[in-house]
Amino acid sequence: MEIKVEKSLCILCRKCVKVCPSQIFSCSDEGIELNNTDSCIGCGHCVCVCGSGAVKHTLFPKEKIHEIDYAGYPSAEQVMLLCKGRRSNRAFSAEPVPVDCIRKILEAAHAAPTASNMQQVEFTVITKRENVKKISLFVVELFGKYVKILENPLLKPVLKLFFKRYYRYVPVYYRMKSEMEKGGDMVLRGATAVILIHVPEKSMFGAADGNLAYQNGSLMAESLGVSQIYTGFLCTAIRMGKGKFERSVNLPEGRKIVAGMGIGMPLFRYGSYADRKELEYTVD
Repeated sequence: MEIKVEKSLCILCRKCVKVCPSQIFSCSDEGIELNNTDSCIGCGHCVCVCGSGAVKHTLFPKEKIHEIDYAGYPSAEQVMLLCKGRRSNRAFSAEPVPVDCIRKILEAAHAAPTASNMQQVEFTVITKRENVKKISLFVVELFGKYVKILENPLLKPVLKLFFKRYYRYVPVYYRMKSEMEKGGDMVLRGATAVILIHVPEKSMFGAADGNLAYQNGSLMAESLGVSQIYTGFLCTAIRMGKGKFERSVNLPEGRKIVAGMGIGMPLFRYGSYADRKELEYTVD
């Protein structure tokens, strides 16, 4: 990796100095200077902010830099409508999600920021119907093992003292199991595909990075008319399974799933959105 500043092009606007998170750029009487370039995290801020093209970075050749047309941005009102209109629509049709839509959802998710620009978030997409069904079956079977322990008459009096909050989900499990026996699915709700979002096991900020990616993908799905749900039951089961699920979907060793999205084409779309409870915030 190499970074340089072509002084013949530099107009000394100092924007690179202000935006670099690693403080590689500084300004002296000689112009823009580079310091400790080994600490560069490859974010591209310097190249993208330089209006004169003076900053050269081998990670970002000319074909990787794209001018932003701010006139093409959605208005604040349009972004707000998208945020408020986005819902977890569990009324899926049997129609598969077009491959182009999946690609756009993944691109949006991939564009999300990551801590220290590590860009360690990756995706696995499950589209085969039988494999999607296996995901729901995994969740129900794993929950069943834990419910069996919680309902053990010898252990229950003690467990209820220390794990009372878990017992509220015992009836949910029985509904989930009953629904599956009738051919239904309370886990993925009939989603025709699942996007698994995963990061290195030892990533300090992996969970945050993965869920930022989810949010980007979720909003893109909404804009495309693709229904989506957060796979909360699945993510809980994955944590409880301690690597079992990752192995079942052939995830590369050393990676963990931190978020998931069930997607499908909607039977219908919502005609309205409802206000949430009053916004509360403080300003210091």
